[in-house]
Amino acid sequence: MSVRLRQDAIVRSLRRKGTSTVADLAEEVGVSRRTVLRDISALRDEGFIIHSEPGPGGGLQLDPQSVQTTARLSVAEVFALLISVATMRAAGSLPFSGLADAGLAKIEKALPPDKIRDLRRFLDCLYIGKLSPQVDISNIQEMEPALLPTFETAFLQRLPLSFQYCDAKGAITSRVVEPQAMLILSPLWYLVAWDPVRKDFRHFRMDRISNPEYLKGKTFRWRHVLFEDDVSSVRHLPR
Repeated sequence: MSVRLRQDAIVRSLRRKGTSTVADLAEEVGVSRRTVLRDISALRDEGFIIHSEPGPGGGLQLDPQSVQTTARLSVAEVFALLISVATMRAAGSLPFSGLADAGLAKIEKALPPDKIRDLRRFLDCLYIGKLSPQVDISNIQEMEPALLPTFETAFLQRLPLSFQYCDAKGAITSRVVEPQAMLILSPLWYLVAWDPVRKDFRHFRMDRISNPEYLKGKTFRWRHVLFEDDVSSVRHLPR
């Protein structure tokens, strides 16, 4: 269980039971008492009001009116929100853009410095353009939910990415590539990657990718990706 899921489980348990001991929480989430105490401290830092009552009959108690005041979003979740806003803005269909930008700014401000750094690096890989009317989108499918967080880890840590790819003719092949960028030509999304076997860049429709995994043990170097003139970095889109 990840730290985030474990802390969420502690909050749910305290809300459900009213009062619980450190020992009971440790057994429930499968960690040591010391780890639970660190989690309680972290939850308090995020705005949860958790009372401690020592002695027999005491324990930990979550204030019923307590709410979280610090965002607990992952880099991929914030990135997904930013992508949605940027895509709609590029398409000229973003009503209430000022409110959307203000909300995103508050979310970014609440992120810790390390996540801000990762988010900025992640945004550097995002490009947006317009899809040619000649492109057939009749067979577009939903993307796998695991693709974005897997791509995030592979991109930020410069790890090769493996996946199964189904081409336009329905043939499925196994690929291992070096992810360099994401290109959104709404409604199609593309992974732009360096293919070490073919020694060239390849564009993979992300709705045709399945079973994505990042591969530990070997990192790759960044390569400069050339895009068409009508493709812009998300950082350079007008607001």
